[in-house]
Amino acid sequence: MGRPPAARFSRHPLGQVRPPTVSSIPYQEIVLATRSCIARPTPTGFEGIYVHWDGYPTHHLPLLLAAHQFRFKGDIEAMARFLVDSPDVSWDHLGADLLTYAPEPVQQRLGNGYDACRPTTGLVTLDGSPVQRMTFDEVSAQESWLSWAYVLRPEGVEVVSLQNGPRGLLVGWDVDPLTAFTDDPERWRPRPASRSQAPTTTVRKAEPRAQPAKSATRR
Repeated sequence: MGRPPAARFSRHPLGQVRPPTVSSIPYQEIVLATRSCIARPTPTGFEGIYVHWDGYPTHHLPLLLAAHQFRFKGDIEAMARFLVDSPDVSWDHLGADLLTYAPEPVQQRLGNGYDACRPTTGLVTLDGSPVQRMTFDEVSAQESWLSWAYVLRPEGVEVVSLQNGPRGLLVGWDVDPLTAFTDDPERWRPRPASRSQAPTTTVRKAEPRAQPAKSATRR
């Protein structure tokens, strides 16, 4: 079954591109699309670009980890320029070109059927004016129809389940892309004292056993 045609977008009074109403989106698109954004950190949170398809962590997170480790060889700025800055409007989906230079087992496991990341095309506005870039920050992302945000921080990618707020858990760039992550939003809820580990990779060291107190003797 092919994908439904791109929905028409209308212009918001403030100049932003307004998403189509639910009634105007084909049924298949409502069911299948998991909407997300790929973002840079900002002093108040993040700002990034919209990605329409397959935005859940078990899809995006392995691709982002592999891209950082192999294609971009740890260059977070080059990665952000490609993922956040390069699309004219937004991304339709992320693709296997993010796996360039990855080992064959990684490419075989993470290949998603798309040869390359595909920018969104074919959108129009009702008044015929150019479609603006579909960007989101930590506020507009929560107020929109997005489910997930992926913030490309220097120390790792922060996975934000937007139903739980504008913050998430940080997954270090050195984590194995083949890790079995979870799509459960509650598992990505920030913990009170830490945002440093993904829920499926958390390893807690055993607390050292308390030594028995030495008995006091009188002299």
